Amino acid sequence: MLLLLATVLVGWRILKPAEVLATAKTPYPPLVIAQRGAFAHVNVAPLIFQDRLRIYAAKHQVRADDPIYAHGLNTTRWSLRRWPAQLSGVVTDDTMVITRWSDGVVVGLDGRTGNVAWRADGPDAPDYAGHRTGAPTVWNPPDLRVSSGTVLVTAGQELIAYDASTGAERWRATAPVDCTNGFTTAGGAYVCGNTSYALTTGQPVAGWPTGPFTAVGCPVGHSNCLGFRDGASHGWRTSLLQPRRAVALDTPGTTVAGGIVVGVQGRVVTGYRDDGTKVWTWNGLAKVLGGPPGRLLLLTPKNDLVALDPSTGLRQYRFRLGVSKREEIDWNVGAVQVSEHYMAIERLRKGGSKDPESPTHFFSANMVLIVSI
Repeated sequence: MLLLLATVLVGWRILKPAEVLATAKTPYPPLVIAQRGAFAHVNVAPLIFQDRLRIYAAKHQVRADDPIYAHGLNTTRWSLRRWPAQLSGVVTDDTMVITRWSDGVVVGLDGRTGNVAWRADGPDAPDYAGHRTGAPTVWNPPDLRVSSGTVLVTAGQELIAYDASTGAERWRATAPVDCTNGFTTAGGAYVCGNTSYALTTGQPVAGWPTGPFTAVGCPVGHSNCLGFRDGASHGWRTSLLQPRRAVALDTPGTTVAGGIVVGVQGRVVTGYRDDGTKVWTWNGLAKVLGGPPGRLLLLTPKNDLVALDPSTGLRQYRFRLGVSKREEIDWNVGAVQVSEHYMAIERLRKGGSKDPESPTHFFSANMVLIVSI
């Protein structure tokens, strides 16, 4: 009887809801731009934070390590573990890391230290769906968007907007039935179905075209998107709250990267002005990966990374995406995050399973490549 009672008590202590926070013990690292090239293989997808830290997702934990240029996973800088709640999504805004959990709790962390800055209760969120790398949770979080200092939580037709730095509720609304799977724009709007909302106020934004809308040029997930195509397949740029017409985005497959509209047709990459005028062309088979202002990143079929000057189309540099010269790089590109100075790429096995839980889905056990660009 005593043994049974002890077992029950131990089980209760282990299984009761818990939250464990470990904060940073060292100063925030300075910005260091590593020598250009691929430098690390890791088995989890990092959300690159201010080009200083790498943030990772697991089923019950969010954590960060540094320095960003480490050649593998490093000692945890800070972490937040919650149980039995599961980590649903992670987004960042300025110095904040905002996490949403399956029990509806939204926790805002100071990304530099890991200290909890605020928390709010919201509707239940989807369970962890990060699979083996955590990439969907940090690079494309479900029902969690950010832009212009506002974090937007969605649950069906319910929209709740929080101030990213304080957690104060800015507004909430019930969206139309067709308002699902929306995106935020760089100019501070939330767009879904046939509706657009100003993120700071929740008020509908007048003068928008008719949906449904297709986002383009989104740096991470469905947040801070730089353009879209409307229901008539007309293209628009979204650096401001009111979108401006961009005829160049009418062409299917065009996007916004490196501060310019760019498209690939056959063996030609073309840079356009918004009015559709061709600015330059670059000859070669390539996939557009994205790029910060002043740099357009292309991936060739042989997995060379090519950087072009987006204003001229001239090549800035080109290198092989392998950590070593002899490394096998015959892989397909999966999910990608591009920051100002760094990039992370999921590498998929050619001819492998499409199931991310399958042992043949990824190229190797350390399937994520980190690159200085």
